[in-house]
Amino acid sequence: MDRPFNVLFLCTGNSARSILAEALTNKLGEGRFQAFSAGSMPKGEVNPHALPLVRALGFRDEAFRSKPWDEFAVAGAPALDFVITVCDNAAGEVCPVWPGQPITAHWGIPDPAAATGTEAAIAVAFRDAARQLRNRIELLVALPVAKLDRLSLQDQVRKIASAADNQPA
Repeated sequence: MDRPFNVLFLCTGNSARSILAEALTNKLGEGRFQAFSAGSMPKGEVNPHALPLVRALGFRDEAFRSKPWDEFAVAGAPALDFVITVCDNAAGEVCPVWPGQPITAHWGIPDPAAATGTEAAIAVAFRDAARQLRNRIELLVALPVAKLDRLSLQDQVRKIASAADNQPA
């Protein structure tokens, strides 16, 4: 391919998990993968607890925004190779028809934005979500994408969530 593989991470609010997945993929898959994120009902802002993790990856806060998924289903949008849902709500929703029939998968992650308690407890929930996403994204970017047929690639991407969950922490 003459361009990086485009990955869209979907969630309902596009404020935490999908934002973290976008940042992690752009860092870990730099040059090979280009990630985006969106939501079915975007919050309109990135969760402030996600921003320290985004900054730790070397990105600026303003590089991320909460946006609707229909931005990626219109003419002129990036051609998507992968569409991955990272929350249970988006997995069950009717998604737009994505041009080009990208590989799809669901990698459910507990919502750190739903965490309550002290600032430290909330920060732990965000770090846990980022760790789970990192484990999965490391497996994604390590796949020999160009060498796999479509069916094998679909199978491998869908199995990543369970494979990553069985890795030591």
